[in-house]
Amino acid sequence: MNIPSNQILRTNSSSPQFQHLVAKLDAELSVRNGESHAFYNQFNKIDSIQHCVVLLVNDVPQACGAFKTFAEGVVEIKRMFVEPAFRSKGLARQVLAALEQWAAEEGMKTCVLETGKNLPEAIRLYEKAGYKNIPNYGQYIGVDNSVCFEKILPSL
Repeated sequence: MNIPSNQILRTNSSSPQFQHLVAKLDAELSVRNGESHAFYNQFNKIDSIQHCVVLLVNDVPQACGAFKTFAEGVVEIKRMFVEPAFRSKGLARQVLAALEQWAAEEGMKTCVLETGKNLPEAIRLYEKAGYKNIPNYGQYIGVDNSVCFEKILPSL
């Protein structure tokens, strides 16, 4: 059996590989979120995100994620995506762990994130990764479809 070789690349939002995966994410979310996609899309711009990861399987980009500063000592996890053929194989968890590690290396103490109630697989991922449900924050306050999470990062 040929076991794929996974590699995590740290990059920024100018990466063509990251941009390609985010375009696929946006296409999927526009179908899954329907009319509300335009509302969420305004908060998901990727220009000038300095902390992005791309996961390569046998040198092909198959998953991505990013974080940006949200508040002092706090980052917001953004733009998590795994190619459909590679879902349920632990790639999202690898991307999330890489983002958390990088954030901790940058001196960050906490990660927050928002996902949709219509994305149960994302909710399960975050819960399994130790994220705790919190009241909706910032632009997501009062948005019924949003679910927000927080995780305190271990000190390095």
